[in-house]
Amino acid sequence: MIDHVRDLASVRDATERLLTAVGKLDNAGVTDQSRLPGWTRGHVLAHLARNADALVNVLEGRPMYVSAEARDADIERDAPRPLDAQLTDVRESAARFQEAGAAPADWSRTLTLRNGVTDSASRLPFRRWVEVELHHVDLGIGYELEDLPEEFTEREIAFLAARFDGHPDVPPTRLTDGTRAWRTGREDDGAGVSVTGAPADLLGWLAGRREGAALTVDGGTLPALPPL
Repeated sequence: MIDHVRDLASVRDATERLLTAVGKLDNAGVTDQSRLPGWTRGHVLAHLARNADALVNVLEGRPMYVSAEARDADIERDAPRPLDAQLTDVRESAARFQEAGAAPADWSRTLTLRNGVTDSASRLPFRRWVEVELHHVDLGIGYELEDLPEEFTEREIAFLAARFDGHPDVPPTRLTDGTRAWRTGREDDGAGVSVTGAPADLLGWLAGRREGAALTVDGGTLPALPPL
């Protein structure tokens, strides 16, 4: 059962971890390449701030972004800013998201996100948690997939497995860390595979952060996953 209040607290904690870590950089460090192709750390931080405001838009009944072009332009505009400006923007936008999340609302309602994706309002705090945690890793400043909270890793594996569930281009796939198991891909047609690995490696592969070299595959080759 989704607990949006608990997830909002987890978002707040994750944001504080990120701000503390980023605060140890300098202006030059913000301009360094992140782990995301074509993006500096400044791009990642700008995206995090604008994403928080976009989710406020969704919670308050507005479109997430004016357009895809406007979203990209805002990130490009804000990416070159110095460290202090980046930190202030991430912190203040995060506070706006927390304020919007604390307002009385029907958390069972369905919201529309980017590209026509819909989801329950109650899941929006978890989606923000995903943004903060994974992009903290993407910054390349010492926070790795293995450092993610165990609860987060388990839930994100389940979330991403569900995202690919039924996808015609993904073979029937069983995922396991040796203790827990998840299923994804199209319905079983007898051509399924089993993928085993540490939770961080499973998550890294599903989220497009690792190629899956550390995973063990039985029954075939490691499936090629569609872009998220």
